[in-house]
Amino acid sequence: MSIKKQYLKSRPACKVTFRVPKEVANSAQSINLVGDFNQWDYSATPMNQLKNGDFTTVIELDTDKPEYQFRYLIDKNTWENDWEADHYTHNGIDGDNSVIRI
Repeated sequence: MSIKKQYLKSRPACKVTFRVPKEVANSAQSINLVGDFNQWDYSATPMNQLKNGDFTTVIELDTDKPEYQFRYLIDKNTWENDWEADHYTHNGIDGDNSVIRI
C-alpha cells in the first residue's frame, strides 16, 4: 500500500493518492476508501481498479486539519489498514484506524 502527498500552492489543500496493490487486493471486486474526510460513508469514495490489478484514488484534503483517520473496505466486508500510514489510532470498535498527517 502507499500514500503519496502533493501540497497545492494555489490553496491550502493536499492531493493525496491512495494505492492498494494487487497483492493486497487479491481478487477483490471493489475497494472503497472510508474515513472521517467522507463521514465514514462506505460508498462515498470508491477506488478505481487499474489494468495491473492495483486499486487507486486521489482526494483533496484540507491542510487546516492536521490529520485524518481512514481504512479500506474490501468487497464491502473486509476492513484493511494502510501499512504505510503515518500513524495508527484505536477506533474503539475492532482495532485501529490508519492516520494520515497533513
